Amino acid sequence: MRKTVPVSELEFGMYVAELDRPWTETPFRFQGFVLKTAEQLEALRKYCRHVFVDPDRNEVLSRLPRQASLGATRSAVDLSRTGQVKHPEAAPVEQEFPRAAGHRGATASAMREVIRELHAGRVLDAQLVNDAVSGLTESVLRNPDAMLLVTQLQEKDDYTLSHALDVSVYMTAFGRFLEMPREDVALLGHLGLLQDIGKIRLPNELLSKRERLTPEEFELAKQHVQHSVEILRASRGLPAELPALAVLHHERHDGSGYPKKLRGREIGLTGSIAAIVDTFGALTSRRPYAEPMAPSAALSMLYKWRGTLFDAYLVEQFIRCIGIFPIGSLVELNSGEVGIVIAQNLEKRLQPRVMVIRDAAGQPLKPQKLLDLARAPTAPGGEAYRIRRTLEYGRVPVSAETLFA
Repeated sequence: MRKTVPVSELEFGMYVAELDRPWTETPFRFQGFVLKTAEQLEALRKYCRHVFVDPDRNEVLSRLPRQASLGATRSAVDLSRTGQVKHPEAAPVEQEFPRAAGHRGATASAMREVIRELHAGRVLDAQLVNDAVSGLTESVLRNPDAMLLVTQLQEKDDYTLSHALDVSVYMTAFGRFLEMPREDVALLGHLGLLQDIGKIRLPNELLSKRERLTPEEFELAKQHVQHSVEILRASRGLPAELPALAVLHHERHDGSGYPKKLRGREIGLTGSIAAIVDTFGALTSRRPYAEPMAPSAALSMLYKWRGTLFDAYLVEQFIRCIGIFPIGSLVELNSGEVGIVIAQNLEKRLQPRVMVIRDAAGQPLKPQKLLDLARAPTAPGGEAYRIRRTLEYGRVPVSAETLFA
């Protein structure tokens, strides 16, 4: 039976099953959790007067081994290439943002040229791709938040192209977060950009269909994986591993994926990363048959699928990488002002850096105001600024050109 407990009487290890307000009005991503960090307790103190604790679940959870808790889950794949290189931030987000936008634009132009060449029956221009991935990777290594912010704000008219760009960015950012060597991060960038290149050989009416695919159409769509492998094998000058890796992003941890129905360790680290990020990129993009999902909602879906469709450890690490308030999230502050999350605070996940873009009356703010919530800036009412709630995806229009102008 659930027990009502005042926030002031909470203890670490208690299982918080319900709040005294809707979960959507708080920064907590998951409905139900074990209280185990000062950060969680601080958030509960800010948003709630009391919570509902489930003592039965608390007793069960207290007997679980340590690796069963979030952030300590064991991976089914080889992690020996992670944790090798720390990549310090080499530029603040404000400085890197215009460079990131330039590299993203150059990569988009390069991919349009590659697609034109392939449609004309010529081979892929490896040097063009290598140069584009190099610029993108170096920007992410300097400051991933800048490129993630550009990616979130970019206009996305061509799903296939924008999806490839998004996946490339998120895969490089994730590789950096996992502290993989520079060459591995660059390989992830190549893979994200090119693993779906075989879609150019599919009929346009299949790619643009708004209704659910028939079983026959789905079998045809799955052939894009083999088409990608063939294109990459015929291309000289790209990383030699790409063809073998491009076949993995639709495999699933439980063996339910395609084309080979691989499981867990068989998919490997790079393939498992590709599967998670490809799904996240699809969920957060506007597809012919679906509207984009907010990044936070997409992360909740991935968390739900951890251990079944995707490697549980890597899902949890990806959530840590993207953050409680993902870059580009629109948030309402306790002052009534509206801002956009522009950078993470890795030590204080509930207190990111925010650019205020609308005042409390909803009017565009000029000049815009930068807030580092970890430094406890004071709101007009005298209280420290904090995030009251996240806003619906696309509710306030924001363009890359209006930031840091």
